[in-house]
Amino acid sequence: MHDIRAIRDNPKNFDAALKRRGIDTISNTIIEIDQERRAKITSAEAALAERNAASKLVGEAKASGNDKEFERLRTLVSEKKVEIASLEDSAKEIDAKLTNLLLTIPNTPYDDVPDGLDENDNVEIHKWGTPQQYEFDALEHYEIKSVSKGMDFETAAKMSGSRFVILSGAIARIHRALAQFMLDIHTNENNLIEVNTPVLVRDEAMIGTGQLPKFSEDSYQTTNGWWLVPTSEVTLTNIVAGTTLQDDNLPRRFTAHSLCFRSEAGSAGRDTSGMLRQHQFEKVEMVSIVKPEDSDLELERMTKCAQGILEKLNLPYRTVKLCTGDMGFSAKRTNDIEVWLPGQNAYREISSCSTCGDFQSRRMNARFKRNGAKKPEFVHTLNGSGLAVGRCLIAVLENGQQEDGSVILPEVLKQYLGGKIKLNVKGSLE
Repeated sequence: MHDIRAIRDNPKNFDAALKRRGIDTISNTIIEIDQERRAKITSAEAALAERNAASKLVGEAKASGNDKEFERLRTLVSEKKVEIASLEDSAKEIDAKLTNLLLTIPNTPYDDVPDGLDENDNVEIHKWGTPQQYEFDALEHYEIKSVSKGMDFETAAKMSGSRFVILSGAIARIHRALAQFMLDIHTNENNLIEVNTPVLVRDEAMIGTGQLPKFSEDSYQTTNGWWLVPTSEVTLTNIVAGTTLQDDNLPRRFTAHSLCFRSEAGSAGRDTSGMLRQHQFEKVEMVSIVKPEDSDLELERMTKCAQGILEKLNLPYRTVKLCTGDMGFSAKRTNDIEVWLPGQNAYREISSCSTCGDFQSRRMNARFKRNGAKKPEFVHTLNGSGLAVGRCLIAVLENGQQEDGSVILPEVLKQYLGGKIKLNVKGSLE
């Protein structure tokens, strides 16, 4: 959420920053609501002062026998009590109106974020690996002979509808191995703390990270009000909600492997074949909680953590800095990592690493206190995929495909697959 004081002090800067994201001028509306709220508060404070002053005089009037003045003052105290309650109620209503408006406004981008409308305006900043040249027509993952036996879209559709899949046998084991491999790298080499968090959360948690109130249609809600998390960013970031951390407790770096659920509202017709875009999927997430001056370097660190997974798997990728029109709601700067998929002859997103500044921490009231400081400050939050497990499975299978329909798997997975790194044409590991 945005700092109302910063909007008051620099409304033109606020509007200019949002204009880069395609948002019309809105500071005037915000300031008008804020002024109305502050006026009600000021009036309530003035009425309270009048009531307190009158209350002190009531006793004096009674003691002096001035019945007329006593009744006037007592009536005034009663009237001021009603007036104060009315003003405070109005201030609360206006404050809720202001808060609800601020909750729907996206984060402002950093100056170095490229301007643009969509993914076509993103800027490539790094590239690693060379896509393999095949002497045959590379297939998409679900078309590979050895893979198709372990991916059942038809049965899943009977159970749950489109955009679900049942993985079985060797494919299910490779999928599990990839998640385990990612967690081991993040905990043993990248020094992230592994956390196992709920997949059901309350409104407050979704509001805190920016999924609510604006994007409710993108997530699933149970009949009793819980939300299925679209990513464990929600739960990992909310670990610090409502807390004030000590200076020496930062940075805090978390990772979690979890199920994720997304309705994919508005994406009908996109990537409907295979398991690239699913309603239910698994992801290894990274979240960092840092001091403001450390967030830029932390984004670089987090991006390298995600890139390192792909490099260990020997999967070609590129990293792009997202333009203003393609960034997520809560982000101030985002690096997307796109892995090479031979079956599509294209790079596709597999990780998105973002720094949110104090946007999320203000929404969830997450702060820290510097040693010796009197007042706490808001922390900065960052999140990134490390990686999307299903998409990593797709990339491993497509990049390792052989002409006979078998798949050669990355060497680093051998210890997770009983020493086997080949998926034979029958769909078994050997």
